[in-house]
Amino acid sequence: MGIDPAELKGRKIGRVLTKLGKVSREQVHEALEVQKTRKAKLGQILVELGRCSATDVAEGLAGQAGMSYMHLKDFEVPENCRGLIPSENVRTYDVIPIEYNATSRRLKIAMKTPDNFRAVDDLSLLMGFKVDAVVADPAVIDANIKKFFSKKESVTDLVSQMKVDDKFQKIGGRSDASIDLDALMDAANDNNVIKLLNLVLMQAINDRASDIHFEPFENEFKMRYRIDGVLYEMTPPSKQLGPAITSRVKVMAGLDIAERRLPQDGRIELNLNGKPVDMRVAILPTIYGESCVMRVLDRANVELSLDRIGLRASDYETFDRLINKPNGIVTVTGPTGSGKTTTLYAALAKLNDIETKILTVEDPVEYDIDGLCQVQVNEEAGLTFAKALRSFLRQDPDIILVGEIRDLETAQIAVQASLTGHLVLSTLHTNDAPSSIIRLVDLGMEPFLLTATMEGVVAQRLVRTICQKCKEEYEPKEEELMELNMLPEHVRGKKFFRGRGCDNCNRSGYRGRMALFEIMTIDDELREMVMKQANTTVLRAHARKRGMTSLRESGLMAIYDGMTTIDEVVRETLSDED
Repeated sequence: MGIDPAELKGRKIGRVLTKLGKVSREQVHEALEVQKTRKAKLGQILVELGRCSATDVAEGLAGQAGMSYMHLKDFEVPENCRGLIPSENVRTYDVIPIEYNATSRRLKIAMKTPDNFRAVDDLSLLMGFKVDAVVADPAVIDANIKKFFSKKESVTDLVSQMKVDDKFQKIGGRSDASIDLDALMDAANDNNVIKLLNLVLMQAINDRASDIHFEPFENEFKMRYRIDGVLYEMTPPSKQLGPAITSRVKVMAGLDIAERRLPQDGRIELNLNGKPVDMRVAILPTIYGESCVMRVLDRANVELSLDRIGLRASDYETFDRLINKPNGIVTVTGPTGSGKTTTLYAALAKLNDIETKILTVEDPVEYDIDGLCQVQVNEEAGLTFAKALRSFLRQDPDIILVGEIRDLETAQIAVQASLTGHLVLSTLHTNDAPSSIIRLVDLGMEPFLLTATMEGVVAQRLVRTICQKCKEEYEPKEEELMELNMLPEHVRGKKFFRGRGCDNCNRSGYRGRMALFEIMTIDDELREMVMKQANTTVLRAHARKRGMTSLRESGLMAIYDGMTTIDEVVRETLSDED
């Protein structure tokens, strides 16, 4: 009978090894004396002195973390454990399953080091098992991963292998009243359903998807994910599996699986390859069952640096000047999904220092940033943008971020905050920079207040960038140039590129996105025009005359730089003559 690891937890490694009978006290003191003369870990010194083996030290370190060490010489993963965890998960977390009890759903895994504690938490959440962990020889773990988990599994393979069990037939109908809750939970905990959902999540995250959609229809159940703004369909599973997959997501997000008539929102937090990944879950009841969308917020992927969001040198200087003003309002405008929030976070990341108090009110808070006081809107509880903003003025802030100016009340308080010496950053939904001014006037803002506080407007769009692996130069046809209102003689000497399509970009020819910017600073002449209620066309003409680069011009520069294509710029921007 070995020593209970709980007795060893938190003790010094010398004491742990002594308790385990690996070394004597005298040998530990000898090693401590050596340690005084050189920088090395005590365990390493004991091994060098020949007092114990590297395996003994590994066992001691496991005990120090309160974990058992298993000697797995000539070990092979048991048959009943081999299909439990998708290969992708095994390789991501560097663990192997070594024991499984189907009745209690208890799984024992072996890991290389005791500090891989996230593996236990994430596998418990992802797989729905009660996970216990032990430490084992890394060479044995590597050998088993290579032998049993090296084959790359795909969603297509698993969907074709999955047989529709009776338990799925019971919950596959349209009538919610007839669904047995125990049958639903049983289906949600089915190993194949869990494995399929895991593969979908891992594939989506690895492919940099921003959203994953699970959608029930009359005769099918679709799975799609959005990459760089475009939806791609995965191999659809049987329609009967739909409620089981949606229920599994609800279990992971801590939602009520019995409630199938009302919308629900939840959140799943994972840590893949040491990177934090948040998933926002939104469930919506439809006539054919519940539709589920998971928004993937990969905090490691978001560029929160102002010099990495795609601003050209001149635009960077203009934007930097705007956000460093002591007071005033700066708005970022564009449609949903155009990267407005990322631009504002990048601005706040640059302004965030120990001397600056920054408050944000958002719906929802997408990224947690150290040093910022972030508030989430809660309409049901009465916490609106306007209410939060009023409270902000009593919190002595320097900079305020308002997630979106939606109504007159919010706009008026933002103006008030600006007039009392605060810099206010916010977003609006308009097509371009000049129309933002008209939009605020339409909300009911007094033009004289607007001109006194507005400092600048940044309009932006996201366009897909050409895949670097299959990029090729080509000669555009005259029809393509006509879409840009250009003739062949206008582009002589210019180079055009596109992506052929390869495995790296899912055969799309694009990988990643970049932002196009249009930055309008408000000068005295423009303020005068706003006071005289000039229309958007007049405001745009003046801003262009003063050097504003339009979204279309920004797109053309990106095309000539070989970053994006004519199709993308035409799709996302309006002609300057429109």
